Amino acid sequence: MALATTAWSERWFPDTFVFAALALALVCAGAMFIGATPQAVAVAFGDGIWDLMPFTMQMVLVVVTGHVVARALPTARLIERLARLPRTGRGAVAYVAIVSMATSLLSWAVSLIFAGLLARELARRDELKMDYRAAGAAAYLGLGVTWAMGVSSSAAQLQANPQSIPKELLAISGVIPFSETIFLWQSALIAAVVIAASVAIAYVSAPAPGRAVTTQQLGITLETVRDQLPPRRRPGEWLEYSPIPTLFLGALGLGWLVNEFATKNATMVISSLNTYNLAFLLLGLLLHWRPRRFLIAVSHAVTASSGILIQFPLYVSLAHILINAKGTAGHSLGDCLSTAFVSAASTESFPLLIG
Repeated sequence: MALATTAWSERWFPDTFVFAALALALVCAGAMFIGATPQAVAVAFGDGIWDLMPFTMQMVLVVVTGHVVARALPTARLIERLARLPRTGRGAVAYVAIVSMATSLLSWAVSLIFAGLLARELARRDELKMDYRAAGAAAYLGLGVTWAMGVSSSAAQLQANPQSIPKELLAISGVIPFSETIFLWQSALIAAVVIAASVAIAYVSAPAPGRAVTTQQLGITLETVRDQLPPRRRPGEWLEYSPIPTLFLGALGLGWLVNEFATKNATMVISSLNTYNLAFLLLGLLLHWRPRRFLIAVSHAVTASSGILIQFPLYVSLAHILINAKGTAGHSLGDCLSTAFVSAASTESFPLLIG
């Protein structure tokens, strides 16, 4: 059943960019249905498409720096050590799950690469008889389950950074720091419960050793993939192969971070995407040590951010149309939708809708 569903989805589902375009088309149709003119819809689209560019760039850096940190040589050595701990195949699957979700609380981009590489490293241990399919699914739990509860959550980061919030939304919601979202004790409790339940499910659902499908049975060859540092070919490249720029930039960045924490509230500093991205940028640079190795890792990581670069502007333009494309009665589609939900809200309907 699972294989048939996967095959059907791969055959018929388009790229996520197409889904974003379809959602935008649906909102445009809804706005014109309530009386907004095509010109008003087009103006709202064009006025809003670039409103989230600072936040878009910040989220691109979340992806890039996370990938760079996860692909560094010291990180690879850490993964090799961590892969020695599990004693059974089922335990290894649960182990991948907890590592994936724990690292996603720090960075979902690190989690995606780190947990995947951990699953590959565990698969090299033939004595575990680990089901590689289950381990691969467990590696995605950080991105699929807990990432929005961590400090790289795009929703929490957006609301905590006033320079990233569209002015229409900022006027309504204001700034909501981490202390009122992911740092609440209720949020921490929910994250702990979700992680515990997900790890238990990963363990129970993993096939027993007699039914496990290993990489050998799948015909997968596990080769070690490392970003190789090519030899220096010309004198002008010597600084690219020297740690001097790394140490200089690291000292500058560390000085800024120390000043931020010394002069501002720690929660507000951590809530800042600029602080978060600079910390991971410096960490990636230091882990790769030589600028040339760092730049190779960045070039490989940039391709993973293409969806954010293209789709985030569409999401913002969609929100602009919802708010600013007015119909014949002077109301936007957003007004109509919110009024419909409020009018339907009651003590009886709330548990039915929320579940």
